[in-house]
Amino acid sequence: MRFFDEHPALTTPALRAVPAPAPRSARPDDATLAAHMARTRYGQFTLTDAIRPGWQLDIVPRAGYRHDAWVDPQGGGRLPALVAAASREDLFETFLDLLAPLGDTVDVVLESSHAEGVDRVEHVRDGIERLVLESVLWEYEDLLLHDGCTGIAVMHPELSMEVQLDEHKLIVAYAPSRVPFERVLRERGLERDDRLRFISQAEHLHTSHERFTRLFADLAGRIGAG
Repeated sequence: MRFFDEHPALTTPALRAVPAPAPRSARPDDATLAAHMARTRYGQFTLTDAIRPGWQLDIVPRAGYRHDAWVDPQGGGRLPALVAAASREDLFETFLDLLAPLGDTVDVVLESSHAEGVDRVEHVRDGIERLVLESVLWEYEDLLLHDGCTGIAVMHPELSMEVQLDEHKLIVAYAPSRVPFERVLRERGLERDDRLRFISQAEHLHTSHERFTRLFADLAGRIGAG
């Protein structure tokens, strides 16, 4: 098992910047840190194995979603977005349900940060049947939920519509209209809270394992992503 210590980062474009945290206090002793890493449940919310909040718990994980937007840094255009956190038992099916508004044929980008010292690597597959993709993804649920170095984005081949399950195991949906995606989130029991903050917006830890590197390569091969 590998652990990756991260400070707040806007790896998900829709997330707004937050003020820098106060200076970090001393690292906890090994027993305290081990107990923190072993904790998966916060109230009704269960984390996957991919991610842990910083031991000081600047942000306590919880389920919900908020409205947001991606802003084009060049032209200033805005694309509406939804950012959601779902408990472990609901996360994968919620992600798959959000793919339906993208249509019958989709494009896919698999993202990997398994290689140390290397920028995020992308594998792309254009034009795959959505139902075929979903069938394959079910076989790799363990990888997609529990690897803190794997992310996936599924896109409409022509329109500006995209759904991500990122390395923080947050779901982000971009589209000119949020309506069909918001309907899915509500049907899955998620409530809107535009003040909601996510685990990626404070100090946090990613985890991975060598077997996930192999599974990622297998998944890329299965869907023909090069």
